[in-house]
Amino acid sequence: MARSVSAADVARLAGVSGQTVSRVTNGSARVDPATRARVEAAMSELGYRPNRAARALRTGRTHTIGVLVRTLASVGNARMLEAVVTAGAARDHAVLVLPLRDDTTEALDAAYASLADHGVDGVIALNEATPTVQAAAAPAFPLVAVDAAPAPGLTAISSDHAGGAAAAVGHLRAGGHAIVHHLAGPTGSYAADERERGWREAQPGTALPAPVRGDWTSAAGFAHGRALAADPAVTAVFAANDQMALGLLRALREAGRADVAVIGFDDVVDAAEFQPPLTTVAQDFDALGARAVALLLDRVAGGEPGARTVIPTRLVVRESA
Repeated sequence: MARSVSAADVARLAGVSGQTVSRVTNGSARVDPATRARVEAAMSELGYRPNRAARALRTGRTHTIGVLVRTLASVGNARMLEAVVTAGAARDHAVLVLPLRDDTTEALDAAYASLADHGVDGVIALNEATPTVQAAAAPAFPLVAVDAAPAPGLTAISSDHAGGAAAAVGHLRAGGHAIVHHLAGPTGSYAADERERGWREAQPGTALPAPVRGDWTSAAGFAHGRALAADPAVTAVFAANDQMALGLLRALREAGRADVAVIGFDDVVDAAEFQPPLTTVAQDFDALGARAVALLLDRVAGGEPGARTVIPTRLVVRESA
């Protein structure tokens, strides 16, 4: 019978120590990318697969990441989850997704208990789940929050929502629109609050109309869009996400308001196929997911909490503005 491939074989082929192989297989962030790539190439060449059960007994880690969500109905949340799953798999970690049934402390306690029962190494809280997480006591396992308000000791990551919104508004104003209206996201959402802040700060000294507030859905965009379309003073709208922008564009088209410029946020896969093709602010979901996983694994390995990362956004100009 052929001898099974060992970690020592991998170390010998990669020209590294056994400890480095262990760090790579345990998902440690403390391995430089070139060395990690060399070790992973050696694993692939030799057909080496770590024994997960033995590794869990040895290290006390299951290589499972928990993800807390409130909803996956919005495209942004779904894309963020996909990015986390992809980044986790690249680091040899499985992902367990757990929805919060509501925003109460009791629901969060139940979710934490379930995650603990499954032995997750740490947790990533996504977007709308973060206010509930921040309002409660810290869990017993490492935590990284995506789109959370700054707080002492909280490890967090977000896109540059305010900067992206300001770029969108600046583009509209440069196009000759003196006032840019805002179709905002829901109250209590950090991303929505930051995008609204960017919208305001990009129009200093201007008497701004009150934003109209939706719930991220295209239906909300259509409902509010009908009122915006009926107002002849509206010539430009920054929508807080692409789904609401889609509903808004339909309302404008039905009202014959082809003169209104629209910019969204997210750059969803279908944004270029909207009618007209949507100018929008792109989030780098792949970078968000990879960084969120890296921050969490660093915390699992003993890193200090409190790091905060902001990922740049970029304006994608198409035909809607």
